[in-house]
Amino acid sequence: MKPILHLSSISELAKLEGITLQHPLVSVVDFSNVKFEFDSGTKLTADFYQIFFKNYCSSNISYGREKLDFQDGSLFCLSPNQILTFQNEVENDMETKKDKSGWGLFFHPDIIRKTPLGEKIKEYSFFSYEMSEALHLSEKEKLVLSECVQNIQKELSQNTDIHSQNIIVSNIELFLNYCLRYYGRQFIIRKPINNHVLIQLENYLRLYFKSNKHNDRGLPTVQYLASQVNLSPNYLSDLLKNEVGMNAQSFIHSYIIEEAKSILLNSNYRISEIAHNLGFEYPQYFSKLFKQKTGLSPFEYRNLN
Repeated sequence: MKPILHLSSISELAKLEGITLQHPLVSVVDFSNVKFEFDSGTKLTADFYQIFFKNYCSSNISYGREKLDFQDGSLFCLSPNQILTFQNEVENDMETKKDKSGWGLFFHPDIIRKTPLGEKIKEYSFFSYEMSEALHLSEKEKLVLSECVQNIQKELSQNTDIHSQNIIVSNIELFLNYCLRYYGRQFIIRKPINNHVLIQLENYLRLYFKSNKHNDRGLPTVQYLASQVNLSPNYLSDLLKNEVGMNAQSFIHSYIIEEAKSILLNSNYRISEIAHNLGFEYPQYFSKLFKQKTGLSPFEYRNLN
């Protein structure tokens, strides 16, 4: 097994790819000018954010168990310390070889640490999406994002002054906000697929309780539910926000509360027994969640209905 290659700085990235370092914390890379290719099986991590866009990629890249080859013109974002695996393949398609255009935007957390973007960077949840959840861009969207990257590149080419960092960070934030918009568009376009996912989620939750998994595992987690539909937890939450107005955790809680209502009205179980049967470790937590969702305690709900 090959060791994991770790890049701790933008300068190490520039040295590895044979490009000129213009800024110690930010780099824009034109992939058509990079001749270096990773050996098959190479694993890479970095201490900085990585954003890739390519119309064509000569090597498949995987994150975890998922693969994406970018041939559709896809954009993918990585937060620090995520692992990429490169797997080279033989190129046979001459037409495909002609189009190797693409770019990468790389920035270290230090450049945004004391800025408003540093405070909100975690709101850009797509940095934790899986490879298969990449952003597929229209031609117009490609142009908009490319212009943002070009503006960053222009600023990197200028002489550094007191305004340089603010301008660079502002353009990075603008780029990320466009990504949020385009992911919103992608969720809308994929609504039929998303509706199918919603049906699957409800089925998995029903089976979870029917098969008594909650007795051994407790309440179903977001991670468990996401794995059942082959999505990352962040992508699942964002999908649900767009479809039903709640994140994955709230979706699970809402399902559980509906189950609790049925049990309360169709049995004589004590509140503590219902909490235990639903997978709650502490009855107080069940009662608190129930009141939070319904405005009533379990006891009040049973008596009023």
